[in-house]
Amino acid sequence: MYQGSRLNREFFTRDVLEVAPSLPGKLLCVSGSNSNVGRYMITEVEAYRGEEDEACHACRGRTTRNEIMYHTGGFIYMYFIYGMYWMLNIVAAEKGIPQAVLIRGIKGFNGPGKLTKHLNLDGSYYGEDICESGRIWVEDHGIKVDIAKGKRIGINYAGSYWRDIEWRYYVR
Repeated sequence: MYQGSRLNREFFTRDVLEVAPSLPGKLLCVSGSNSNVGRYMITEVEAYRGEEDEACHACRGRTTRNEIMYHTGGFIYMYFIYGMYWMLNIVAAEKGIPQAVLIRGIKGFNGPGKLTKHLNLDGSYYGEDICESGRIWVEDHGIKVDIAKGKRIGINYAGSYWRDIEWRYYVR
């Protein structure tokens, strides 16, 4: 079986608008409690681009919650919503530029809350270095997919420009 190459820091320190559309088709790898590694094709992501993006958690500046977004790309930003779902995000860009990619879907699981429940991902992953971690990482297996784009989902609180911008990328 072809062993993929692990995505490195250089991949994640690019602008989120380069990182996000590059992720569908890559494999999210999670090491289970029995040391087996599950590999799941990423099928849908959304880009959140810094303090100017009204849908981004950094739009009101640096907080305890979003602190990791200000680190260099390749770290995990996990946050809890609706009292029940963890959201998996991967920080992008250079240090000090708060950008992140929300992983919205993997093959077989659409919806960011469903995928984190399925993979048993929780707040303990906050700040994990996806480039070095033994628990979670992303691999490129050379899989080519047809990627479409559309509006981000669930951001009605943001201004119309930010609601309508097509920064969601998904496998057609």
